[in-house]
This record gives sequence, structure tokens and C-alpha cells, in this order.
Amino acid sequence: MVSLDEAGRLAMALPQVAEGTRHGHRTWLVAGKVFAWERPFSKADLRRFGDAAPPDGPILAVSVDDLSEKEAALAAHPTAFFTIPHFDGYAAVLVLLDEVELDELEELITESWITRAPKRVLAAYLASQS
Repeated sequence: MVSLDEAGRLAMALPQVAEGTRHGHRTWLVAGKVFAWERPFSKADLRRFGDAAPPDGPILAVSVDDLSEKEAALAAHPTAFFTIPHFDGYAAVLVLLDEVELDELEELITESWITRAPKRVLAAYLASQS
């Protein structure tokens, strides 16, 4: 179980990340590109669930590199990562923070940041990790 504040600390630990708000929700960006954001369900999302109960608890949306990466992430972590019709065809997964392990989320956030970071920032980060 991870809190939204912990998710924010993971994102902010990466180079040149800024926290902002988008649609009134916390958002993390690198070089002006969003890579993770708080994503509660909208009224339209809730209607799409029909009689089924939607997942409960805080939700984080995290960009992934492409749709095949999305499918791999969903398959690898089916209890914590999910998607909804609104995200069909969009390279991002939703994360149930109450179900994800901290190390899984850290890996996902870092991989997302890598796909959005400028090349020179990424090169410096990767060199520091060696």
C-alpha cells in the first residue's frame, strides 16, 4: 500500500521533476511533459462501471512508452495496474495505490520518467546510476 504523498516523493526524487496541478489534481512533469498524475474517476468513468463496483482508493495514472508496454505492465501486475475505457488506445496505466508495492511503483514511475526526460538529463541520470 502506497500513499499519494509517497508516489509524489518517488516522482520528485527524479531529476528536474516539477509538481503541478492539472484539472485540480496533482501532476508530475519533466521538461513540461506529464509522466504521472492523480486520476480519480470522473462521473462518466463511474457510469461506465454500471452495476459493477469501481476500484476503491487513490489512483495514480502513469504514462508508459507505448501500447505494448501498457499491455506488459497490465499483465505483470493485474491486481495493482488496470485500465478503463477512457484510456483505450492511450499509453498509460492506472495504479491502485492501495494494491501496489512501493518497489513496483518506483520502477513504473522511473520508467515513465525515462520516456519523457530530455536526452541530456536522461544521459546524466543513467551515468549516475552506473
